[in-house]
Amino acid sequence: MKKTALVICPGRGTYNKPELGSIYANIAASSPKLRETLQDKLDAIDAEREALGLPTVTELDQAKLFKTSLHQRPENAAALIYAAGYLDFLSIDREQYEVVALTGNSMGWYTAMACADAWSLSTSTKLVTSMAQLTAGGAGAQFIYPIIDSEWRPDAKRIALVEAQVAAHPDELMHSINYGGYAVLAGTEAACNAAIQALPTADERFPMLLPGHAAFHTRMMSDAATEALETWPVAAFHPPQTPLVDGRGFQWLTPTADMRALQRYTLGHQVTETYDFSKAVQVAVKDYAPDHIILLGPGSGLGGAVAQALIAIGWQGLTDKASFTAQQKAAHPYVLSMGLPEQRALVTTGQT
Repeated sequence: MKKTALVICPGRGTYNKPELGSIYANIAASSPKLRETLQDKLDAIDAEREALGLPTVTELDQAKLFKTSLHQRPENAAALIYAAGYLDFLSIDREQYEVVALTGNSMGWYTAMACADAWSLSTSTKLVTSMAQLTAGGAGAQFIYPIIDSEWRPDAKRIALVEAQVAAHPDELMHSINYGGYAVLAGTEAACNAAIQALPTADERFPMLLPGHAAFHTRMMSDAATEALETWPVAAFHPPQTPLVDGRGFQWLTPTADMRALQRYTLGHQVTETYDFSKAVQVAVKDYAPDHIILLGPGSGLGGAVAQALIAIGWQGLTDKASFTAQQKAAHPYVLSMGLPEQRALVTTGQT
C-alpha cells in the first residue's frame, strides 16, 4: 500500500559548496530508465538557459570549483535550486509514495509550481531566472533571528525582542518569512543594521545578515512585482495537477484553481507580503495528514524549520527537539530529506 507524502521545496541559499556536483551525482545514481528521464529534463532546462545567454545548470553544477561570484549570482543560484528540487521531485518512487500536496519556502514556491505542472518546463525555467533578477535588483536587506529556545519551543522573550524591533522601525523593518523557529526580517539597510545591533546575540551566531539578499517578501519589492505581472500573463499558468499550499496557508486545488488569482498571488502578494512558511506546513499536515513529509534538495537545511513548525502545533505529540529527534530515529522517519543519502534512499528505492 502506498504511503501519502507532503512534498516541500527549499528556498534561497540551499545550493552551496557542499552541493557542488550533486545534481549530476543524483542523476548518475538513478536507475537507467529514470536517469534518461532526468537527463532529458535537465537538457531542456539547459537549453532554456543557453537561449537566455546564461550558464547552464550542468555547467554550474559540474564546475571544478564553487565560486561565490558565479554560483551565488541570483539568476544562477535560483536555477540550481529549482533544477535540483524539480529533478528530486521526479525521482520520488511513485510506487511507494502518493504525493498529496506540495508547498515550499519562499523561492521554493516557484519549484512547487513547477512540480505541480502549473507552468510548462520552459516557463518555469525562464520565470525562475527572471524573478531572481528582478527581486535581487531591489533595495534593502534581510536577516534571521531565532524565536525558539534550545529545545525548539517558542521563546516568548525572543519573540518580544523581535516585535520590539519591528515596532521601532515602522515601515522600514518588516516580517519577511515566518520560518519555523526563526523570524526572517527585511527592510531598509539602515533599519536592518540598527536592529542587528540592538538584538542580543543568540546561539553564538544570530542575528545573521543574509548576504546578497534584498528586502524579499516586503512592499519594497513592489516594482519587481509590477514588472513580473506585466511580463508573465495568466496564459502562462495552468491548473496545478497536485494541490498547492501557499505562503498564507491558502490551498490551490485542481481543477478549480482560479488562474488569474494564482498569477496575482505568485507574482504579486507572494513577492511583496510576508511568506508564512510555518503556516503553510501546519495547514498542509492538518488537512492532508501525510504519512511522511519529503523535503526536496538541494541540501538538507529545511528539516529544522519544518520540525519547529510541527512542534509549535504539537503535531503527532511533538513537544520539543528531543521528541522530534526520537521520532526521526525510526527505521522509516516521518520527515525524509532527499539531501541526506540514507533518507534519499528511502524515497527513491524501487524506481525503475
